[in-house]
Amino acid sequence: QLQLVESGGGLAQPGGSLRLSCVVSGFRPDYYTIGWFRQAPEKEREGISCISNTGGRALYADSVKGRFTISRDNVKNTVYLQMNNLKPEDTAVYYCAAGYADYVGPTDTDRKFSHGFSRSEYAHWGHGTQVTVSS
Repeated sequence: QLQLVESGGGLAQPGGSLRLSCVVSGFRPDYYTIGWFRQAPEKEREGISCISNTGGRALYADSVKGRFTISRDNVKNTVYLQMNNLKPEDTAVYYCAAGYADYVGPTDTDRKFSHGFSRSEYAHWGHGTQVTVSS
C-alpha cells in the first residue's frame, strides 16, 4: 500500500527554522517525483517545491525561493523540506505528494521531471503536518 507520512511540523518564531520529513512506503521512491504543498486557512492548496525522482532537479515557488530547500534520500525513503527564515505567512498545513515519473531512459531511473505544482499530477498524498510561525 502506497503511503506518505509527514512529520516535523510545529511552532516556530519568525526567522526560525523547521525541517519537515516525508517518509514514503509501498513504492519505489526513485520512480516518483515528490512535491511539497501547503494550505493556509481559507486559501487554496499551493505547491511550494518539488524534486525529481533521483534528487538531481528541484523547483521552488517564488514565495519560498532562497529560504526553503528540498532534498531526498531514496535509501531512507525520505524527502525533506528545510525551512529557514520562516515568516508568519508560512503558517499552513504542509503536505507531501508523490507523482509517478514517466520513463525516459536509457537507465531505469532516467525519468521525466514535469509535474511542477499541478496538484492533478500527484496521485498520492500524505495527511499533512501543521506549521505555525508566530512570536
